[in-house]
Formats: sequence, C-alpha cells, structure tokens
Amino acid sequence: MPSFAPSSPVTGATVPLLTNPTYTLVQDTSPVLNVTQYYVSALGGTQTNVSAHSASKPFTLAMYRPTTFKLTPAISPVTGMVIGTVPYNRFALIGRKGVLFAANQLPRPMVIRVLIDVPAGSDSYDTQEVEACISMLAGALFGSSSNITTCIINNTV
Repeated sequence: MPSFAPSSPVTGATVPLLTNPTYTLVQDTSPVLNVTQYYVSALGGTQTNVSAHSASKPFTLAMYRPTTFKLTPAISPVTGMVIGTVPYNRFALIGRKGVLFAANQLPRPMVIRVLIDVPAGSDSYDTQEVEACISMLAGALFGSSSNITTCIINNTV
C-alpha cells in the first residue's frame, strides 16, 4: 500500500456552483516511477456539467516523490557548524482535469501543482515543523477554496 492513499470518496471543499461534492478515487497505474496516482471514477453531490475521469477528459490526483532522495550534507571541517548549501527534496501533488475552453473544441487539461521543497534532513530533524507547514497549507486551501475559485474565474486577487 502506498504512503499516499487518500480516503475515498473525497469530500470536496465548498466552491460556487457545487453542492456537497464528493469524488470516488480509484488507484491508477502510475505514469512514471515514484508516483502514486488515482483517478476520479464517480461523482457525488450536485455537480452539473462535471464529468468523471476519461481518456479524453482526465480527472486525476497524483503524488510524486524525488527519484533520488537527498541527505543532509556533512558539517564542514573548515566552517565548523555552518552547512553552506543544503539540498532540497521536491515532492509534488498534482491534480489534472480536462476542461473545455471554447465551443466545438477538444478538452485541454487544467493542471494544479502543489510543490513541496523540503530541506534535506528536516524530515527527520524537525518533523513537527514540516507537519505544521503542510497542515497549515492544506487547511488554507480547504478553507479558502471558494475564494481561490473566485480569484481564478474572475482574474482577481
């Protein structure tokens, strides 16, 4: 079982024009190494004109991890306790949804990328701070989903 295994169905956040949205996720074949991907097989609630996943109109959620995990560099014997360059491990949470952009056109994928750059070593040395940052961001996304949607649709900030 992968580490990234969202509960299904996922309860969607409140956004304009969707009432009690839910998304049934099914684990998909990963498109590349180091990825766990799910597709939306069914919708719940009221989501008029929204479609579940299909080949021509994808609706997926994927979690990427670094292909090579970087470690904390050794302390410099010259500078003592100062570590100059600290590498980062990049994780990515990516959502894709095929959307129509004009009449009589084929759908194009809308892509949402959440990039998480973690300084090497902080995953074990400062676990609680890493957890707090992820918790805050997830909560802000969930709590502000309606406002974020409005910003994107109206091109406002």
